[in-house]
Amino acid sequence: MKHSKRFTYGLAAAAAVSALVLSGCSASEPAEETASGDSDLTPVKLQLQWLTQAQFAGYYAAAAEGYYEDEGLDVEIIQGGGDIVPQDALASGDVDYAISWVPKVLGSIENGANITNVAQIFERSATLQVAFADSGIETAADLAGKTIGSWGYGNEWELYAGLNKAGVTDEVSVVSQNFDMNALLSGDIDAAQAMTYNEYAQLLETVDPETGELYTADDFSVIDWNEEGTSMLQDAIWADTSRLEDDEYAETTVKFIKASIKGWVFARDNAQEAADEVTAAGSTLGLSHQLWMTNEVNKLIWPSTAGGIGMIDTDAWDATVAMALETSNETGATIITEEPPATAYSNEYVEQALAELTDEGVDVEGASFEPLEVELKEGGE
Repeated sequence: MKHSKRFTYGLAAAAAVSALVLSGCSASEPAEETASGDSDLTPVKLQLQWLTQAQFAGYYAAAAEGYYEDEGLDVEIIQGGGDIVPQDALASGDVDYAISWVPKVLGSIENGANITNVAQIFERSATLQVAFADSGIETAADLAGKTIGSWGYGNEWELYAGLNKAGVTDEVSVVSQNFDMNALLSGDIDAAQAMTYNEYAQLLETVDPETGELYTADDFSVIDWNEEGTSMLQDAIWADTSRLEDDEYAETTVKFIKASIKGWVFARDNAQEAADEVTAAGSTLGLSHQLWMTNEVNKLIWPSTAGGIGMIDTDAWDATVAMALETSNETGATIITEEPPATAYSNEYVEQALAELTDEGVDVEGASFEPLEVELKEGGE
């Protein structure tokens, strides 16, 4: 994918990046003594969608704060890259859990991947289409007759759902967009794909050559697919469906979800510390960009309206499946051609994790969450 795109990294560079290991014991190896000297921890591998960044702040916080270890887990967090498909790594048995977007995995499931969404971490979509404010582009319908960018790799489906809904799919020229905003800034395209937590911030970190000052939100117009009614579910924790029949793996799944949720709660309540922990884990993003990303990702999670972070809302799931079945791209292809199996998602494990956390006094809904006001610096520094 562009697995939700990451800053200015190119695909070749991403593919060359080695796995980041936290307390590094492989799930496929015997439980040897860990760096902490504890040989009783269960080794677990987690495959991310992309490189180390605050999109995954909750998992890094769970590792840094010792939440995984508290649950008896020795978690290895593996970075993604341009040639890595998280759900494929999970389906092939290379990892124990994976983070990926729902529509992408629905396509993999139809192609034979036997995996299950066990915790829907992001409740809201972060995907935007961004244009300059004077472009006249305010809605999907306004994209008619325009040249617009998309990353592809399965990241384009909300855009096509919006174009389908507006009835302008055949009136738009969609071109391949690099994983940055340069094509928009240079005027090569009329609107660019962006994530709220990454590429949109890149625009606000850039100096406007006409003013000598950083661009502001007033300089751009934004199409938000949540508002257009074509948002699809994004980052979720996926597990191996067959292995969930094994009691030990099922118990490990509950523990992993529980500790990961605690990490996300920490990121909610300690955004700056969580951002710093991601930086310490190896991210090369600038400090203000990292905090922006943590803050924007928190907005995708909190407040939870589905009964607690990770709960899979049936209506949101059904809407995503419906769009996966009905949305067509410029070739007429859809994501899937038939309903996914009942095993494609389950709330069983996240419900157990949430019950335990609630008993421990952890706020899993974040009803009083208030985002920060983050000041971006030039270049995200």
